[in-house]
Amino acid sequence: MFVGILTVELVVYDTGSLKSKRSVVKGLKDRIRSRFNVSVAEVDNQELWQRATLGVACVSGEKAFTADVLNKVVDMIRSNTGVELIDYQIEIL
Repeated sequence: MFVGILTVELVVYDTGSLKSKRSVVKGLKDRIRSRFNVSVAEVDNQELWQRATLGVACVSGEKAFTADVLNKVVDMIRSNTGVELIDYQIEIL
């Protein structure tokens, strides 16, 4: 069994409040969950209205599949127009 952990740091644009930031982040998390069947949570920077840190977890029997899914999540986030990917880290256990 392999567990993949993706940590993503984002800048959230066009938000003037925590409420609007949470709306953007919630929509992104929902799209990631439904498209890739992974677990997603906002794990840091909850009180900053233009920054977000997401944690994404994937469990699989194959290491290559786990890495592929997490890389596709990164690609999807990069293509999202409401946020900018600052940094990410993938760890496979």
